[in-house]
Order: sequence, then C-alpha cells, then structure tokens
Amino acid sequence: MAEPAAGQEERHPGGEEEAAPAAKKRRVAGGERYVPPPRKLNTGVSFGAEHFAETSYYFEGGLRKVRPYYFDFRTYCKGRWVGRSLLHVFDSEFRAQPLTYYRAAARAGRLLLNEEPVRDLDIVLKNNDFLRNTVHRHEPPVTAQPIRILAEDEEVVVVDKPSSLPVHPCGRFRHNTVIFILGKEHGLRELHTLHRLDRMTSGVLMFAKTAAVSKRIDEQVRQRQLEKEYVCRVVGEFPEHEVVCEEPILVVSYKVGVCRVDAKGKPCQTVFQRLSYNGSSSVVRCLPRTGRTHQIRVHLQFLGHPIVNDPIYNMEAWGPHRGKGGRIGKTDEELLKALVEEHHSKQSLGVLGIGEEDLNSGGESKDSGNSGDCTKSAVADPVNGSSCPAEDKKDPESNDVTACPLNSDISLEMLDKDKELSLCGNQDGQGGEKGWEEKDPLCVECRTSRRDPSPKDLVMFLHALRYKGADFEYCSSMPEWAMEDWED
Repeated sequence: MAEPAAGQEERHPGGEEEAAPAAKKRRVAGGERYVPPPRKLNTGVSFGAEHFAETSYYFEGGLRKVRPYYFDFRTYCKGRWVGRSLLHVFDSEFRAQPLTYYRAAARAGRLLLNEEPVRDLDIVLKNNDFLRNTVHRHEPPVTAQPIRILAEDEEVVVVDKPSSLPVHPCGRFRHNTVIFILGKEHGLRELHTLHRLDRMTSGVLMFAKTAAVSKRIDEQVRQRQLEKEYVCRVVGEFPEHEVVCEEPILVVSYKVGVCRVDAKGKPCQTVFQRLSYNGSSSVVRCLPRTGRTHQIRVHLQFLGHPIVNDPIYNMEAWGPHRGKGGRIGKTDEELLKALVEEHHSKQSLGVLGIGEEDLNSGGESKDSGNSGDCTKSAVADPVNGSSCPAEDKKDPESNDVTACPLNSDISLEMLDKDKELSLCGNQDGQGGEKGWEEKDPLCVECRTSRRDPSPKDLVMFLHALRYKGADFEYCSSMPEWAMEDWED
C-alpha cells in the first residue's frame, strides 16, 4: 500500500482518484452508524490540473526534485476489515507505523471515516466505509534529464524516457513520473499506457491517445506482433555467437522487486547478440521473445554477465557467483535480507523503491506490489519492474510504501503544542530563489537529512532501443555508455 495509514491506498481507476461518498446524513434506527453507499467511479479520466497543481518542481545538482506537499490517500473498506476495529487494522496490517502515529493523526484531524473525523480508533468498520488519510508527502529525486519526445501524431506519443523515472504514479512517486511530467510540462493528458519500462531503464516508451488505438496495439501484443530491442552493457566478455536463454523466471518478492531463475517459474525466451567488447565489459543487443518481469536482467545474471551497474542483479548479496547458473546458496528470505542490508549500508534503499520505514513493516501484505496507479492490464516488459503484467497484475515498482512514521519520541502532547505548521527555507538550486516548504509535525521526513543520489547513481545501463509493430517502428539514439569507444 502506497504511503497510506489504515489501508488508505492511492487509487486511480483510469487515472482518476477514487471518489468520496456524497456528504449525506441519515438517521438510522437503533443508533447504528450510517454508512453511505459507494459512488460509481468515473473510469478513463486522466490526471488533471488539480492534480498537477499539488506541488511544483525545482532542479538542483542534476536532479529533478518535488517540493513536499499534502496528499489524501483514499480507499473503501476492504472485505477482510469488515467487523474489525480501525485500531486492529492499523496494528495487524500496517506495522511500519507505531500506533502513536495513528492516534496522533486522528487527533490532528488527518483520519476521516465517511468524511467525518475519526474520534475513536476502536470504531468497528463496516462494508462501504470510506477512509481518507492526509499525509505530508516527500518524493525521491530523479534525474534532471528532460523527457525527449520522439514522435507524436493524432494516435500516439512516443518518448525517450530517462533512467530513474517511473512511468506512472506508484509507491513514493507521483509528480516525478513520466505521466505527470508529460501532463504538467507538455500538456499531454488522458494518455493510455501501452507498455512500461522499469524505473531504472531508459528508452522508447509509447502512449496511445485514444482507447481505440490502445486496443489495436494491445491486440498486436497478444498476437506477438510487437518486436522489442534493447541494448545493455554487461560485465565481462560476452560470447561472440548468438545466445538464446530460455530459463523460467520466478518472482521472489513483489515488494522489493526481485526475480530469479527457477524451474517453478514462468517460461520465457531472450536472444542475445554481442555488439562490442572493450576489454572489461560488453555491449549486448537483447531481443526478448516474451515479457516476464526483469526478464533481460535475470537471464543475463544467469549467464554470468549481469548488467554492469544493475542495483539488484549485480550485487554481492547473490553470493560469490553473483547468481551465475542460478547458484545463490541462500533461501529467498536470506537473499532479500542480504539485498536490503547491502543497500542499507550504501544508503541506497531508494534504488529498491523502499525506505527505512519499510524495513519495520514485516512481510509482504496481500496487497503488496499492487498499490500504485496500475491503470491498465498491460503485458509486462521483459525489463519491467513497474508494469502491471496481465498474468498477475502485480507491479514491483508500485510497492507498499507507508506514510512518514511518527518517531517514537514524538508524543501527542508535543503534537498539540505544534499544530501550527512551521516554515523553513529551502534553497532553490536552479535560480537561486528561496522556496518555502511546510514542515509537518507528524512527518519524520521533515526532520531527516538524506544524502541526495548523484545523477550517475540514477542510471542503469539498459536501454529500450526500438519498438516495432505491424504498422509502426520507433527508435531512439544509442546511449553514450553503449558506444564502442566508451571506457568503464
């Protein structure tokens, strides 16, 4: 679940936030609490001006940053919550937050049930109850590299996506996404996502402008008429001859976004062709014939040639062989723990799409990996950590990310004394102008100093070079790191 308290997910059916129930009061016999009926959702509506106006961007140190802002997470009561108290739901399902956070949020008027402030966390939930939680949201920075439009007509928009940008709102990301930047800075709205690229993967990304075009291209995907070509730089001397890998792939964790080769996994096939070798690394063309999550990256790891700077599949956590031949020597739980600990030591948990508070959240919930804006049941890209694959509709990039937790040393009394939000100056790196950001007494991020990643940290050497269908073909330029004379 993406940053909500009490299961308050950010839901955008077709791009629109979940509508709140009408403010309607009615007396109920016997003093029972009245629950308004749910309103019909208006699907197919894109993000609009009110969403884009939530906050603004600024640029600093080669990074695009989003000023912190207030945001409402909304959801209807899940079936398994019916008959349980709000406090019990908080305590059993959303353990990344101490209960003091939820009590403080209720005292501050941040928790609403059917648009009425929650006064008692012992209230028992009913079917159709509508929950709203207001949080102070901090988004991770992404590269300042602009989104380049490769082609646009009345049917499609094709862009060259920079590395580090998620395609759509998911997890911690909302404004720092391709969909929002295209809407805010290029006036391109109501776009239909045809395919997705992993947040760290760059390259050709297509959107349809109408539902009819989207349906037509989806049919090409189902008929396997869509050809995809990627290029990457891998460790070592890749074989000169063509290599075909058909190892099945299994998802280890949707929450962290990790897969591995396993006989119980789903069948897939990738064709690899070496383009160049500079003495220490090789540039390889990748032709995926299927579309499993992280397919290219997992197959390259299995072959013993992981992508040079892959933040998941080229890590020490996989053991001395780095996962070559499927040799890991750890259980899935041990592998995930080792990966998280390795990134934790490098202060790079953001690369995995998780934060410090997620380390306390326990296992993966039933909603794990499906809390972002999965507006379309598209077939997953082979490198896709942020897709909604039709097979399972899970999105490893749309992770369960909880709201900024209340530090254990923050008491309700302190909150009462600090209800007025203070202001602090923030130096705007682009024009040197001073921006003002609100500090929120409930938000630990406001009191935490984090090291910014360097632009180099936000690049993975995997690029979607070409997409070709029955009646279209779009290509981007070869990235600098894929040039034959490039040096490590």
